[in-house]
Amino acid sequence: MSSSVSKKQLVLEIKNKSKIQCDLKRHLSPRTVGTIMRSLPLDGHAHLMGKNIAYFETKIDSGIERGRQEFKKGDVAFLPSTSSICFFISDSVPGKTMTLIGKLGGDIDSLNDLKPGDVFELYEDTG
Repeated sequence: MSSSVSKKQLVLEIKNKSKIQCDLKRHLSPRTVGTIMRSLPLDGHAHLMGKNIAYFETKIDSGIERGRQEFKKGDVAFLPSTSSICFFISDSVPGKTMTLIGKLGGDIDSLNDLKPGDVFELYEDTG
């Protein structure tokens, strides 16, 4: 397993559909990533924000840390105003300040096929 203190390898699962590797990177925002890691596993209904961002809401309470407004395809960010973890399907400037927390790996195109009722699960890769 290639998890380390600075990078945590997680799995983002679209329940009963697909799994995507998700790396949380502590150096990007240590406080937020630490809070998320202590809260795992997380799950929630999958939502889309336009066509560029898939997300799910959590109960995590963490403010903006090194906020930014421009994101690249595959970025993972935390949106404090709704306690949501966001996954960028394509390069995007969402108009909201978010905390960059990591990166998706592998085939993220399955995020384009989200349907109402899909559930995200985010958990540690123990494989």
